[in-house]
Amino acid sequence: MISTALFAAFALMTALAALAVLWPLSRARAVKAAREADLAVYRDQLAEIGRDAKAGRLPPAEAEAARTEVARRMLAADAARETGAGEDPARSARRRRAAAVAALVFVPAFAASLYFALGSPAIPGAPLAERLTASPERSDLAIVVRKIEEHLARNPDDGQGYELLAPVYLSLGRPEDAARAYGETIRLRGPTALRYAARGEALVIAADGLVTAEAAKAFAEAIRLDPGEPGANYYLGLAAAQDGRDQDAARIWGELLARSPPDASYRADLQRALARIGRAPATPPPAAVQSPAAPGPGAADVAAAARMSQDDRNAMVRDMVARLADRLASEPHDIDGWLRLVRAYAVLGEKDKMADALRNARNAFKDDAAALGRLDEAEKALAAGGKG
Repeated sequence: MISTALFAAFALMTALAALAVLWPLSRARAVKAAREADLAVYRDQLAEIGRDAKAGRLPPAEAEAARTEVARRMLAADAARETGAGEDPARSARRRRAAAVAALVFVPAFAASLYFALGSPAIPGAPLAERLTASPERSDLAIVVRKIEEHLARNPDDGQGYELLAPVYLSLGRPEDAARAYGETIRLRGPTALRYAARGEALVIAADGLVTAEAAKAFAEAIRLDPGEPGANYYLGLAAAQDGRDQDAARIWGELLARSPPDASYRADLQRALARIGRAPATPPPAAVQSPAAPGPGAADVAAAARMSQDDRNAMVRDMVARLADRLASEPHDIDGWLRLVRAYAVLGEKDKMADALRNARNAFKDDAAALGRLDEAEKALAAGGKG
């Protein structure tokens, strides 16, 4: 049904195009006849002017001006007639027939062959305007990036836009832009350990794995805000190892490994890093193993995520969030874990799950005024788009 209607529309448009070409050709003889008639009229006008002047009905000056104007028009009409008459009628007819054949045969044939080669009535249209208004799940990643960039060009103080754009830049292999976006996020939304660690991570990726002075400064800021931030600790250890300070690297990585939970996904990376510098992995003390606090994804996770596809990245993030939620369901007295879970749901845009997490956390700390106050502050900050 769609194909029939489409071909009918194409046929109608082709017919209109052919008519637009053939209509002037069909009128060539009519135009020539009209010019002959114009010359006859002008001759009659000259004769009438002569009679009026001879009878005294037209002053001599006006009669001369009238003759001049009619003569000018006659010359123009006669020149047009001579131009048309100078062309061979047989040749002119052949040219008109060739134009008619091209309009009626070759143009439709070329259009049909082009359509069959490149088009299909079964493929739905996808105009740019529709793709720009489509949800991110269905839009091309490049379109999403352009939308956010255009929005930020109009609203340069939108910190949330920069925070959304930064990880997308990483997924596209644009770590310099990601670092700049994280810097704008920190400036506009405020400093947090995670934001500084993410900025440092982008700078390291941009430098092909080298912890530069600027990246080290970002990691140091992250440690100042949260001494246990795993990504920043990992890269500060890497910076020490790259500087030849293996003892400092072993200490940083060993301490991070010691306080990491047994199921932390970055433990294997830490163990391999310690092995590379010839240090045996530290055995975590029982208190650290039993600690319910999970630092979350480490620097190695982030580096691996930068090389993943968007679908794999989303799956990895949601898997980590799901594991954190499962742990809190069995070990609910971890206020830092609940705050991380609430913020993770906010970043993922899952407001219902964020509300459920806040409710469950408040139930777990219903008798702890300080913990309830931290939950209230986090909820307000997320609702206002603040530091979170």
